[in-house]
Amino acid sequence: MSTVYDCAVLDSRAAGLATAVGAVRSGQLVVLPTDTVYGLGCDAFSAAAVRRLLDAKGRGRDMPVPVLVGSWSTVDGLVLGVPAQARQLIEAFWPGGLSLVLPHAPSLAWDLGETRGTVMLRMPLHPVALELLREAGPMAVSSANRSGSSPATTSDEAREQLGDRVGVILDGGPSGPPVASTIVDLTGTDPLVLREGAVTAAELGDVLGAPVQVAG
Repeated sequence: MSTVYDCAVLDSRAAGLATAVGAVRSGQLVVLPTDTVYGLGCDAFSAAAVRRLLDAKGRGRDMPVPVLVGSWSTVDGLVLGVPAQARQLIEAFWPGGLSLVLPHAPSLAWDLGETRGTVMLRMPLHPVALELLREAGPMAVSSANRSGSSPATTSDEAREQLGDRVGVILDGGPSGPPVASTIVDLTGTDPLVLREGAVTAAELGDVLGAPVQVAG
């Protein structure tokens, strides 16, 4: 049975975060609020936990799980190299609705699905999520819903969809209208917008000093 912690109440928030950190470190799943929709997360470095996450969603390895981080500097230890364009975009839009696809560091012992040597990284603009990430470390996080269903925008929706597949739910209140993050692929010669969402291609171009191509 899932335990819900109301993060609007100081004592409940502290207890919930401590319990969630313990759950993540022991390979369990947690539901957390983010600046887009509620997320289902686990330790990014636990292959068993990531498999548990995919099973909970009813999703296959062909859709790799993104990784959320709690600070800019965390990225340096996760990727093969941070290009100048990535640094520019991180400084301009993190924390916020921008996901970056970069080659991951080959030495990392993780299995996020069929990533083809890449990882999608984001730093969410939500105080509860950031506090959890800074304590628990990088987390594999997908939307808190069963595959094919609408993403959860409240903790109740997440609990209804995921049931006892998750032990800890951090309730940060309604997430508001779901707005997807913008995804930028930085694995090639030039940046490529794979999905335009919270950050527009024009805003990206303003930061990088040149128009950015949008896929499709």
